[in-house]
Amino acid sequence: MQHTKRILLPQPIEAEAVDLIKKAGYEIVLSPDPKPETVLPLMRGVQAVILRTGIRMTWELMAQADDLWVVSRTGAGVDNVDVQAATEMGILVTSVPGANTVSVVEHTIALMFALMKQIPLMDQAVREDRFDIRFKNIPRDLKKKTLGLVGLGRIGSELAQICYGAFGMAVLGYDPYLPIEVKQRLQDSIRFCEMGELFRESDIISLHIPLLPTTQKIIGARELGWMKKDAFLINTSRGGILDETALIQYLKEGKIAGAGLDVFIQEPLEKENPLKDLSNVILTPHTAALTRECVLRLALEATQSALAVLQGRRTEGMVNPEVLKQPRWKGFPFLSSP
Repeated sequence: MQHTKRILLPQPIEAEAVDLIKKAGYEIVLSPDPKPETVLPLMRGVQAVILRTGIRMTWELMAQADDLWVVSRTGAGVDNVDVQAATEMGILVTSVPGANTVSVVEHTIALMFALMKQIPLMDQAVREDRFDIRFKNIPRDLKKKTLGLVGLGRIGSELAQICYGAFGMAVLGYDPYLPIEVKQRLQDSIRFCEMGELFRESDIISLHIPLLPTTQKIIGARELGWMKKDAFLINTSRGGILDETALIQYLKEGKIAGAGLDVFIQEPLEKENPLKDLSNVILTPHTAALTRECVLRLALEATQSALAVLQGRRTEGMVNPEVLKQPRWKGFPFLSSP
């Protein structure tokens, strides 16, 4: 392969990551904005794309490229990449699944505390001189409550360990895809059960599953109907896994106590989205992994991954490693070897 040494950034990345690219001798192509029509003509002549969340890497965009080898995501999820199309074109897709774990776990715990202690309500009451709200004993303790986790990957597993060890919570887990050896390792702190039991018994339910065709609206009216009336739901994974309309109805009718949401079906939220008018839901703008420290980690690791691929070295987080068997990759023996 003949390198022209160009890496496309549909959106800016942190200066430290830019320095890595420059030190490696690659030219940076920075798009003025992440709109598909702006990025499209920039796809030609680049060997790598370092992709944030502001644009979806579609078949149409990748088809415009003439020498693209890797799309490197600055995050764990690849739902803004047409992985099937990339595979068909022989383009490797990578992600950095571990870099955001601690940040998302901390954000989830923050939502748990805010909901259980009713922080927004308490704050508003003090501002409105309703200090006597303290005598209504509205906040609740986390200790000894039951946490239900749907999805026990890196984030779910880490959250389970913290809540079990630090807060003395009972932890229920549902993950039909979790390898048996991982289940065995976690069984001291997590009791694995079916979805129905988890939803019926949990005081707090936290969702940690990827958005796939098989997980679209996997949590809907039936699952919400299993929840206890005083239970909370938290979603810091992807908005599409949750039936937002059903959730809004349950929150409006007080059939569940509340929710903490960092992700939504449409982002940004529509101006008239009913979630904005509900007092029993806490909303954050998909910021769980956007701490100052995590954004830098994501940019650096995604950049290192892209550079490794272009230099023929193996990298963690290969989403579609089967592309390495295609003829175009024969010049990369170190990358394709196990």
